[in-house]
Amino acid sequence: MSPIIAPSILSSDFANLEKEIKMLNKSKADWIHLDIMDGCFVPNITFGMPVIRAIKRVAQKPLDVHLMIEKPERYIADFKKAGADCLSVHWEVCTHLHRTINQIKELDMLAGVAINPHTPVSFLEDIICDVDFVVLMSVNPGFGGQRFIPNSIKRTKELRKFINKHKSNAMIEIDGGVDLENAPILVDAGADILVAGNTVFGAEYPMETIKKLKVNN
Repeated sequence: MSPIIAPSILSSDFANLEKEIKMLNKSKADWIHLDIMDGCFVPNITFGMPVIRAIKRVAQKPLDVHLMIEKPERYIADFKKAGADCLSVHWEVCTHLHRTINQIKELDMLAGVAINPHTPVSFLEDIICDVDFVVLMSVNPGFGGQRFIPNSIKRTKELRKFINKHKSNAMIEIDGGVDLENAPILVDAGADILVAGNTVFGAEYPMETIKKLKVNN
């Protein structure tokens, strides 16, 4: 099966955001990925509810909202109202992760848990059967355009075995440094969802690049 392609608007032209979203609507992209950063959990600040609501008015694809923020449980309902269809929170900041995942599901969103490059896959043992997807960070979170961490391929294989062992239905989403070269390798390793920022929006022909990410696997 072809992977789900989720272009990250963090790398888009924010001065022409409506144009960028309409391009994604016409493309082979499946989801639109939104990185929400608070300047606390990660050393960067991106955008919040007003921008998400604006994107939702134009987008014809599901919004995949990745929360890189502290105390995400405070804002679950707000992100739903703003237009999130898929919502992921970080294992590293959720004191009551099971409760937070249930909050997301109760609001009829796909629920994901994200882990940083240094967080062992085994730490997900008690939540893996409750989530719809796992966001495996293949860069250190906080900034777009970073170089892919090669060890992420090994971690993808490890996570796929882990999911199968626990008979979970969770999908694997790779976020960070995905390009045309490593995309097929990641899919072979077990990835279901590929987030791509600079690879898409830095391309001369973004729609063609999205198509290649989807079919060249």
